[in-house]
Amino acid sequence: MAGLPAKTAIVVAGPTAVGKTALAVGLARELGTEILSTDARQCYRELSIGVAKPSAAELAAVPHHFIDSHSVSDTVNAAVFEAYALRCAAAVFQRHDTLVVCGGTGLYLRAFLEGIDEMPDVPAAFVEAAAALLRDGGREALAAALRAEDPRYAADGEMQNPGRMLRALSFVRATGRSIRSFQRRQPAHRPFRTLLLGLDRPRAELHARIETRVDAMMAEGLLEEVRALSAFRSLSALQTVGYRELFQHLDGEWPLEAAVDLIKRNTRRYARRQLTWFRAMDGIEWYHPARPEAVHAYVQAYLAGLRI
Repeated sequence: MAGLPAKTAIVVAGPTAVGKTALAVGLARELGTEILSTDARQCYRELSIGVAKPSAAELAAVPHHFIDSHSVSDTVNAAVFEAYALRCAAAVFQRHDTLVVCGGTGLYLRAFLEGIDEMPDVPAAFVEAAAALLRDGGREALAAALRAEDPRYAADGEMQNPGRMLRALSFVRATGRSIRSFQRRQPAHRPFRTLLLGLDRPRAELHARIETRVDAMMAEGLLEEVRALSAFRSLSALQTVGYRELFQHLDGEWPLEAAVDLIKRNTRRYARRQLTWFRAMDGIEWYHPARPEAVHAYVQAYLAGLRI
């Protein structure tokens, strides 16, 4: 009916360490609503320090969803997240007119906003074989296999992301087709409006924050967290920056100082890929996180316009 407020998903996107969580919590508190995370690793209960979960105070300030919701032994992918996120949004929109969506996993955000391609299931044996290849030969072994078996993915896929590479190799071996051949779906209709907010900082500033964050993680006990997860190291959930490099250190491949330097380098590279993804999104408004008042004013003006 005319005059009634529209349901609106307010997306806070940006690279790792830019300051998304603090701004999202502030928005959610101001709007009296809840937060849906689109982070592909913060959903795992067993991971904490290395995935930079919101602090206890931030989690207590507003309700969060897709944080500590799964185990590393669970199958969690973009399709699982899409179903989870749509159920979450429907429930939140029963209570509130807005939902704040915050995270840096572009594929999960796209799954929520547009839907993803339907793909056949991959038997566990293929996933386990690809994981063994990664464990024994590292990312280069995965890359070589993809170049030989799925040159289409190797040409334009995320060849620096072991988790994505593992999935692509498992898929082509199980189906005989490139995962790229299924990625053609038109955007799905969603029963809510979307307001896209992007956060960014000058490169030197972002890189300094990344270095400070990694140093803080090490001081908080990241190495001990990784050591305690050794039994799960072949799982997809652990094929991520911060864990992978420290597993290699524990295997004797790198001194600790070199492993920490690698975490910093790989995190910078990941942040660059995130920015490339988000900058390609239409309709996103970019802000420096140090200007939360400008973000809040923009959001309020947008919502006021919906109520005219």
